[in-house]
Amino acid sequence: MTTAPGSPGAAVGRSVEPAVVALGGGHGLAASLTALRQLTTDLTAVVTVADNGGSSGRLREEFGVLPPGDLRMALAALCGDDRWGRTWARVLQHRFDSEGDMAGHSMGNLLIVTLWELLHDHVDGLDWVAGLLGARGRVLPMALSPLDITAEVRTREPAEVVTVRGQVAVATAPGEVLSVSLVPDDAAACPEALTAIREADWVVLGPGSWFSSVVPHLLVPELCEALCSTRARVVVATNLEPHADETQGYDLADHVDVLARHAPELRVHTVLVDPGAVRDRDRLDRAAAALGARVAAHDVASDTPGVHDARKLAAAYAAVFEAN
Repeated sequence: MTTAPGSPGAAVGRSVEPAVVALGGGHGLAASLTALRQLTTDLTAVVTVADNGGSSGRLREEFGVLPPGDLRMALAALCGDDRWGRTWARVLQHRFDSEGDMAGHSMGNLLIVTLWELLHDHVDGLDWVAGLLGARGRVLPMALSPLDITAEVRTREPAEVVTVRGQVAVATAPGEVLSVSLVPDDAAACPEALTAIREADWVVLGPGSWFSSVVPHLLVPELCEALCSTRARVVVATNLEPHADETQGYDLADHVDVLARHAPELRVHTVLVDPGAVRDRDRLDRAAAALGARVAAHDVASDTPGVHDARKLAAAYAAVFEAN
């Protein structure tokens, strides 16, 4: 357990801050980070790097770099609530609207790729961006090379099993996603991410698009091994409603079962749910118990359907951490 110099946990008479690693991507990870940065400064985000759409996909194809979009969103989520933090979060998230080649590009994506080109190091570049922002934590990629997601999908009409490739295709697959895999399937994990997981007190997996943002972390062999062997307690933070496509019709027990199917050796301490999202509590309890977990129900929903409330989510994480 470590404490950042000058952080509240370093003060005499105060408890040491927990070391927390959060894994995921997109809006789900951003919601989790916004909540967790209220609880600790010893916070590391490990972000999926399989995006192939939009600005990220264009930059990935043109420059051969990691897709920066999910990394950018994580950095923005770690910005503080003061004027500095709010301003830099807006700068990172600003998207150009034009009729030319810049249309759709995010300022943050361009800043990140610029530092990657100058420093020739993905992790170093992200650390420099975090320093510029005054980010309350660190952002790391789950792997150091771009990955592609492939999925086996059972379509409805006609009823057949097909393979789709690419995060966008998986996220919008018109049918039931049976399983996902990565190309290449033996990608090297980011070493700093492995160290953070091994040294963590808590690891948070989810919320987010289950097959395209959460499960991919279990498909990088070194990362999965670290998650299965870490001394940290693992929390699975679930979604408030099924994804419109990739998990359509799933309940929370199905989400937990997917994790068990892709990483049978994963041990989970707590499955965090919102009571309003639970359809069958007995089935959910059984699915969680299969991973060694208990279910903790807390109100974490905002007034916007499907969106977590950052303060409620922070309170829920705090309750889980403090109970153990």
